[in-house]
Amino acid sequence: MGFFQKLRAGLSATRESFVNVFKVNEIDDDFYDELEETLIESDMGYETTEFLIKQVKEKVFLYNIREAEKCRNVIIESLRTDMTVDDSAYDFEDKKSVVLIIGVNGVGKTTSVGKLAARYKGEGKKVLIAAADTFRAGAIEQLDTWAKRAGVDIIAHNEGSDPSAVVFDAVSAAKARGTDILLIDTAGRLHNKQNLMDELKKMRRVISRDYPEANVESLIVLDGSTGQNALEQARQFSTVTDIDGIILTKLDGTAKGGIAIAIQRELNVPVKYIGVGEKIDDLQRFDAEQYLHALFENNSDGSDDE
Repeated sequence: MGFFQKLRAGLSATRESFVNVFKVNEIDDDFYDELEETLIESDMGYETTEFLIKQVKEKVFLYNIREAEKCRNVIIESLRTDMTVDDSAYDFEDKKSVVLIIGVNGVGKTTSVGKLAARYKGEGKKVLIAAADTFRAGAIEQLDTWAKRAGVDIIAHNEGSDPSAVVFDAVSAAKARGTDILLIDTAGRLHNKQNLMDELKKMRRVISRDYPEANVESLIVLDGSTGQNALEQARQFSTVTDIDGIILTKLDGTAKGGIAIAIQRELNVPVKYIGVGEKIDDLQRFDAEQYLHALFENNSDGSDDE
């Protein structure tokens, strides 16, 4: 399957729920109740759900909409503007950049680093990886495996060493080698571990001091299958560090999909990449149109591709 087919397959359960909601004949209180329940169950959360229900009711009244099916288009149109990521969000890809990959353990940080490295190298960029997750057992070895798969070099110290020392050496190497993009894999920073958060700030200080000409991009990796927990993780991280974008992973299994919408609406942080599998090319730029079709539309192009 291609990337879009994998995305549709991963979100098939949620899409089917929406298809069933819009099959009803009347737009009445029962319809709104079922729509609200389905939106919440898709991991959109209460704030986003209330916004969408309000939008639907206003448009139904304004345009005298009588068919529930047309409410689907109202929702898609309401979300399209919020969800569309401007091309400028990816400007860092064409600059000398240091990309910090942050997030809690188990969300797919290390694999995301490897996939991004492969993506950027495939575009002709000089890429370097830094193994600054020195706390998790096996993290350095795992990243080294991904570096080999992507065909890029890696800067690493021994397990348990100072992460900021790794960053210092990586920055020095990046400057000396004329690297375009330096990707830094950081430790799984639980938001209630202040010492780990302090370490993240220390890394940023090293970068700004020793590589001031570089653009610094901070991307948080979130597991799409964890629903509102992912939103809370992003919210907590945003209180201690700047977040420029989100990598939403694991949209190929139990993820319901609505969390991408909730995050962008409630935190105003764009989802820049989404992952739909374990293969090296299963991480791509977020496409709002594609995503909304996969989430709401029965058929994206007039044919059934499932």
